Amino acid sequence: MTAQISESIKYKGQERSLLNCPLCHYFSLANIESPFDGMKCTALWRGYTGDWELLNDRLYLTSVQAGFDDENKTTLEDIFPGFGERVFAHWYSGELRIPIGKQIKYVHMGFGSTYEQEVFLQVRQGVVVSEKVEDNQ
Repeated sequence: MTAQISESIKYKGQERSLLNCPLCHYFSLANIESPFDGMKCTALWRGYTGDWELLNDRLYLTSVQAGFDDENKTTLEDIFPGFGERVFAHWYSGELRIPIGKQIKYVHMGFGSTYEQEVFLQVRQGVVVSEKVEDNQ
């Protein structure tokens, strides 16, 4: 698998990369086929990028865009009718990984590269329950 294009997340007031795909969990749990074509680019197998925000320790999806597919105009509202501005990610439980600083080791697979620092957030049903920062320097 090729290294993947990251999602983005607003974390502590700053736009950062997010090395996870929480929306994929929604499609899987809801047994819904993703409306995005992942065959357009090997660096974007999920076929989309999402923008996320942490607000009061809650994870929200704020937008979604089809990647490398000019025909697909799917919006957040198309996936979550009635939620055009943001959606609370209540379906997501797991770990979020946010890199900080320079990339210090490149891995040509998924989100396998290593960065100077990495923030790991444990999330339960959309709510951050713990945070850990690793210094990889």
